[in-house]
Amino acid sequence: MEKRRFALIGTGNRGTTMWGKDLLSGWREHVDLTAIVEKNSLRGERARTMIGSNAPLYENIDAMLAEQKPDLAIVCTPDHTHDDIIVRALESGIDVITEKPMTTSVEKIRRILDAEKRTGRRVDVSFNYRYAPTAAKIKELLNSGEIGRVTSVDFHWYLNTKHGADYFRRWHAYTENSGSLFVHKATHHFDLLNWYLDSDPDAVTSFADLQNYGRKGPFRGPRCKLCPHKQECDYYLDLEKDPFLDTLYEDPSKIDGYFRDGCVFREDIDIPDTMVASIRYRNNVHVSYSLNTFQPIEGHHLAFNGTKGRIEIRQYEAQPWEEPQEDTILLVRNFPHRKEDVERIKVPHSSGGHYGGDDRMRNMIFKPDMQDRLAQRAGTRAGAMSVLCGIAALTSSRTGKVVSISDLMPELANDGSPNSLKAS
Repeated sequence: MEKRRFALIGTGNRGTTMWGKDLLSGWREHVDLTAIVEKNSLRGERARTMIGSNAPLYENIDAMLAEQKPDLAIVCTPDHTHDDIIVRALESGIDVITEKPMTTSVEKIRRILDAEKRTGRRVDVSFNYRYAPTAAKIKELLNSGEIGRVTSVDFHWYLNTKHGADYFRRWHAYTENSGSLFVHKATHHFDLLNWYLDSDPDAVTSFADLQNYGRKGPFRGPRCKLCPHKQECDYYLDLEKDPFLDTLYEDPSKIDGYFRDGCVFREDIDIPDTMVASIRYRNNVHVSYSLNTFQPIEGHHLAFNGTKGRIEIRQYEAQPWEEPQEDTILLVRNFPHRKEDVERIKVPHSSGGHYGGDDRMRNMIFKPDMQDRLAQRAGTRAGAMSVLCGIAALTSSRTGKVVSISDLMPELANDGSPNSLKAS
């Protein structure tokens, strides 16, 4: 079996683990790491050691492409840099896997779509949540028509004070880098909605504010390591207690000035931490969505309301009580309102990241002859639609207006595609 020779571009947490060490560990018969690209040379060296590879290191993609001939580039750099790297890789004649979000602006989406069409190469967007066993089961139930035609959805995502705060320590805290969490984090959620509903978002209205982090904080310091308030700050991060992060970021920060323990109360943070949105879909489904970033719990609540019933789940990922080792999907039929019309569908948690979603996605991409019966493999159109939904939500929150997807990118919203994203 011929292996796919890939270049890893970007060696942060996700690149070093998911697309580095873990990929080689579980899929070595299908892939071969032939190059690592990281502009911070020390971080690149340390990541290579963590990955367990002897692949050559490069500080930019052009130098790598001049010497190596990979079949594939895996992009794990900050969001706003994705388009340049994706386009350069496509133009060199290789396929791309990009971490989500695909990119951060309408102009960057256009660049990627144009390059993919022009070169005939393929871009996969790593929407691993589609592959989680619980998500797959929900998709099967929706496809089977168990609750009839879906009319509305309630979708609320909760990030706890460990995970949620981390976005405000890092480069994500600035709109120019991440497009805000409406793009960076919610791209997962909007893509799930697009995929579940087999439709495109049509119009978005939203509210968002910074209520806890940034300038709303009671004090601030240059970074956690040097902060005079570390004894009283609930968000203090001691990098020395996390050998992985300390090794990958602390000494390398002397090269690029990027500190992994940035103060969550920096006054120049410009992304919201509390977000709500209403979304109307092309198939006339109405969605109520929210994202909260400083909760005592982690997980989400999701409910589909249909003409014949309701599908509901409360998924627990982290909370201050014993966690269940399975998810329970409630399938409730509208008539005749009897106890026996409530079906509790148990879905055991699977090993691996995102309850097994990471492993299943890598299987789909790298193993031959995989059947994609649920249309889980996502391409540029799916990547674009989730980003456009996030851009529309952020724009609405800042302007107070309802934002139409077709106004943002008419050529994609009106490209003649049906509601379905199966071809994406």
